[in-house]
Amino acid sequence: MKIAQIAPLAESVPPKFYGGTERIVSYLTEELVRQGHDVTLFASGDSQTQAELVPITDMALRLNPAVSDTIPYHMMMLEQVRRRADEFDALHFHIDMLHLPMVQDFIGRTVTTLHGRLDLPDLPPFYRVFPDHSLVSISDHQRLPMPPVNWGGTIYHGLPADLLAPRLGPGDDYLAFLGRISPEKRPDRAIRIAARSGLQLKIAAKIDNVDRAYWESEIAPLVEHYPNVHYIGEINEQQKARFLGQASALLFPIDWPEPFGLVMIEAMACATPVIAFRCGSVPEVIEHGVSGFIVESEDEAVAAIAALPHLDRRRVRGAFDARFTAQRMATDYVALYHDLPGARTDAARLRRQRGEDAELQIVA
Repeated sequence: MKIAQIAPLAESVPPKFYGGTERIVSYLTEELVRQGHDVTLFASGDSQTQAELVPITDMALRLNPAVSDTIPYHMMMLEQVRRRADEFDALHFHIDMLHLPMVQDFIGRTVTTLHGRLDLPDLPPFYRVFPDHSLVSISDHQRLPMPPVNWGGTIYHGLPADLLAPRLGPGDDYLAFLGRISPEKRPDRAIRIAARSGLQLKIAAKIDNVDRAYWESEIAPLVEHYPNVHYIGEINEQQKARFLGQASALLFPIDWPEPFGLVMIEAMACATPVIAFRCGSVPEVIEHGVSGFIVESEDEAVAAIAALPHLDRRRVRGAFDARFTAQRMATDYVALYHDLPGARTDAARLRRQRGEDAELQIVA
């Protein structure tokens, strides 16, 4: 198939540091190319891909101090997509909602993965106006606040199977917290849990400007108070395998409707169990007693740490291999692309127009 992937411009694809959506776009794009599809990626110019790259900006917008408003650049990208729309059998958007009014002429060949939380009050009235667009949720729980829309399916995220090597021996007696310093991620819970367990806690996380005051008033004093807590800062992909793989467990003490939680499957790929609070997608991702423990309080989390020796890290990695590889993710999306109404009805016309075989080629 000829497939367009349309990425956000805030980060490169893949991102240099934090950026879950752009990372997933990268994993999906590269796996589709590996499976033999003809893929075009619309993204920032510092992206790295085996697909055809259409660079919209020279660099990721978050890294450009001259950029104060991202919307004009996304509008520029959408104009490029519109001009080339007839080149593609399927167009896959990862930019939330900006494109929905602009793709009516080829709506039958478009799909949009919603990567963020959907429990915000302004979203239901918006999606009621656009009920016919094919949408993908990244967990079943993510869908709950939405009005009736055209769900194409729930497709869980996936990682390349060889991205993070499993460490099957025992951990190094520290707990890991990886992600972003923010109130909903509850690093304060992680600090208290680690202090009560007697283990070290290593925090590898970025601090956005919007969360700087929270860090300075709530979290930094706790880090300073507890000698077993170490703040490392933001880490890159190469550092992540060691950071997660050597940990006894990943703490995921969230307090918000997490749409998916990529770090959970990153830990599982490293054969590191996850101790997660029962919020959002957690029960869909973690198999209690196999890939980690699902808890509902700090007391339960401390008890789960004591039970870690009873988990087999081989089974943790096995749970990842069974459900969360990029190969499985891409296969699920290709099946969805083929089910798009326009992928069948428009395929012959578009391929004749491009001077190609009129049949829609299905690549296994």
